[in-house]
Amino acid sequence: MTVQELLAAYAAGERDFSGADLRGADLSGANLEGADLSGANFEGANLSGGAQLTFTDLSGADLSGAKLSYARLSGANLSGANLSGANLYRVDLSGATNLEGANLRGAYLYNAHLRGANLSDANLRGADFSTADLEGANLVGANLEGANLSFANLSFANLSGANLTGANLIRANLEGANLYCANLSGANLEGADLEGANLEGANLSGARLDGANLDGANLDGVIGL
Repeated sequence: MTVQELLAAYAAGERDFSGADLRGADLSGANLEGADLSGANFEGANLSGGAQLTFTDLSGADLSGAKLSYARLSGANLSGANLSGANLYRVDLSGATNLEGANLRGAYLYNAHLRGANLSDANLRGADFSTADLEGANLVGANLEGANLSFANLSFANLSGANLTGANLIRANLEGANLYCANLSGANLEGADLEGANLEGANLSGARLDGANLDGANLDGVIGL
């Protein structure tokens, strides 16, 4: 399917494009709101420039290496999608966006909006979330090993059982976050705000906590502190 065929069919009212092959396609600024693109191949495609993908079904889609900067994906279903190496600079993934089990390994999410998003069990290893807004996000069991979360807003996020081994959390806002049994071994938490956070059973072996705020945090059973 060509870009022209896709956009023409969408304009005519068609919404089912599941499994479409759109590798390398230029869809910058396109409006595909509410379309079914589950299992579609967008490898290396350009979906940047404010592409409208709100409430779109992209479950199981291949978006590896895709350009999604400034795209609007609020409320989209990206469960099980492959976004490894994708550029998600300032993308809007807030609200009911579902990224459960998605692969975002090495993805660029600088200053992205992920407030309230579901990232449970997602592969976020080595991803760049610096300055991203993850307030209230669900990151239960997520793999954030080596991820860059410096200056990110993770207030009231649920990171229960998450793997944050070696993660960069310098000056991150973790106020009220749930880090129950999270693995923070070797993580850099210098200047991080952990006020009121739940760190019960968390592993902080080798973590750097210089200047971190732990006022009111639950430290019961913390390992390595």
